[in-house]
Amino acid sequence: EVYMLKGTEVMATASVGVVAYPEDGECAENLLKNAEVAMYEAKKQGKNTVAFYTRELNIQVEKRLSMETRLHKALSRGEFSLNYQPQVCLKTGLIIGMEALLRWTTDTDGPVSPAQFIPILEETGLIMEVGEWVLHNACCQCAEWERNGLSGLRVSVNISALQFMRSDLDVTVRNVLQLSGLDPQKLCLELTESMIMIDSSRTMQKLESLTQLGITLSLDDFGTGYSSLEYLGRLPIRELKIDQSFVRRMANTKNDAAVVNTIIAMGHGLGMELVAEGVENKEQLGYLYGEKCGVVQGFLFSKPLPANDFAGFCRGWIPEAVFNMMK
Repeated sequence: EVYMLKGTEVMATASVGVVAYPEDGECAENLLKNAEVAMYEAKKQGKNTVAFYTRELNIQVEKRLSMETRLHKALSRGEFSLNYQPQVCLKTGLIIGMEALLRWTTDTDGPVSPAQFIPILEETGLIMEVGEWVLHNACCQCAEWERNGLSGLRVSVNISALQFMRSDLDVTVRNVLQLSGLDPQKLCLELTESMIMIDSSRTMQKLESLTQLGITLSLDDFGTGYSSLEYLGRLPIRELKIDQSFVRRMANTKNDAAVVNTIIAMGHGLGMELVAEGVENKEQLGYLYGEKCGVVQGFLFSKPLPANDFAGFCRGWIPEAVFNMMK
């Protein structure tokens, strides 16, 4: 429907949740509660639609509420940890850094998939506090490795849209760098396209204030959104990450190979470093090497590892191994 509000046309759509009596509830209170569950499912499906209540929906809602409650206590209970996935330079074969990845392990259910809990952290705003914890611990770990002889590594940390838009991120990063003693050049922040592809002076100021700290900014999952190339060229971004969905399909799908080639060519043209994630076999590795993609990460080298295992992996790494993998 279109409504006129003070001379302005406003479009409004409806999301409808449907219940049936008595199958979905024998009293008004239960019927209304279950209708609300179905309504939120309609919103989740893209809004302006109708969804019917099912018992499975109720189970999903109860699971989500339970997870949300436990997430509120997870940080204070010490249930979060970081794993690190190595990033390998294809020019030298050296491990040049690692991506820090958040993990959640509960006493009752064990490890919980990031795909399940990270969206809830973002929707509840808990990502602000947890994100700062990740940043602090990743920088402290990297600085500790540097002091203990595992030098020359940089750590990449994912930043959520909420962290980027709602906080003084530059102040937080400056404080974390000072507390950890980490060289700013050893920190890379991974931002998403949707987060920064807004041509506004506020966004540009945020990015500039971060780069003035001496850190590197990386554009994560590049190619999955809608980038303005003209805008991209003006951003203080020094690295493009090629999304693993393209890397996994590029050997079988011409379109995906073309996207990867275009991203690499664009990165070279803009003087940016290129990182391909999700490399799982030697064919993908050989292709990326041939296209002169600078850095790769993926299960072909290592899954994300706890800190101690990662340090051991790095100390046992032989640079020639990456070239032997392509033979």
